[in-house]
Amino acid sequence: MNEWLLVLASLAVTLNASAQPQSPARPAVPSSAAAVAVKPAAPAPIFALNSLDANVSVIDPVTFKEIKRIPTGKEPHHLYLSPDEKSLLVANALSDSITFLDPRTAAVQKVITGIADPYHLRFSPDMKWFVTAANRLDHVDVYKAVNKPGSGWEFSLAKRIPTGKTPSHIYIDSRSTVAYVTMQDSNELIAIDLATQAPRWKVPVGKLPADVYLTRDDKFLMVALTGDKFVEVYDVSGAKPVLTKRIQTGEGAHAFRAWGDKRHVLLSNRVANTISKIDTQTMAVVASYPAPGGPDCMDLLADGKTILVTSRWARKVTFIDTALGKVVRQVPVGRSPHGVWTLDHAPR
Repeated sequence: MNEWLLVLASLAVTLNASAQPQSPARPAVPSSAAAVAVKPAAPAPIFALNSLDANVSVIDPVTFKEIKRIPTGKEPHHLYLSPDEKSLLVANALSDSITFLDPRTAAVQKVITGIADPYHLRFSPDMKWFVTAANRLDHVDVYKAVNKPGSGWEFSLAKRIPTGKTPSHIYIDSRSTVAYVTMQDSNELIAIDLATQAPRWKVPVGKLPADVYLTRDDKFLMVALTGDKFVEVYDVSGAKPVLTKRIQTGEGAHAFRAWGDKRHVLLSNRVANTISKIDTQTMAVVASYPAPGGPDCMDLLADGKTILVTSRWARKVTFIDTALGKVVRQVPVGRSPHGVWTLDHAPR
């Protein structure tokens, strides 16, 4: 009997507890990281300069479709990222102007005029100098570069230096002391002292010299001979340059692009329709890739797996898989595409 009383008492307590109102369950409080959904940044666009259309093609790197064209000045040939990585400078040779683009959004930031025939352009690594090659006017201009808060980069002419015929491409050493420039139609190479804006030396080279590339130790200068099938290698560590080697690459040796490993460099052979990979330690070609349509300027994606190259005569940007060694896609763009660039690139 006592056992039954204990059971009934226990049951009454249980029923009474279940009848009590329960506080609603509180939702889990998310952490600060999960509370706000962060939208990933859009991948950086690919830019291709259409030199005969006076505009820039903007390519979506996901869909590989041209999404718009940005009007520029006449004959945009080359482009260069500002040292602060906030502006992409497009040099409009026949309009004597430079168009500044946002490298992440492709928005036009500003246009500056009064830059005479900026066919090719370079900043010095120390950000003090801005150098242009006036291809049709036969001179090199050295500007003092100043990055002003609120207005961005501004240039004031320090010196105009007469050169040989048709100054073409520029390379500046890592110490920001010397600018090397090729003269395409007089077959010459000049070294300009940036501190004094005076020539250090001028020497004859092979036929139709175009792009130049300096090894990481600033010792060897490579000169691409578009009128031939060679790259000439000069030791520039002394008072005068010394020709040390000629590397056979392909007809129309033209433009360089560093591989990103501080050792190898790519070279487009515009007539041969190939791209050579050169080891700068052995100064030998170690690989070759097909590149149809007159390959010109190049970029290399950050993962090192894809070469972007403008097919100058085919009105396309060509994508080459470096592992497969073949073309994997082509994107139609404008007439005579020249410079190509993306922020998502391997080190230069």
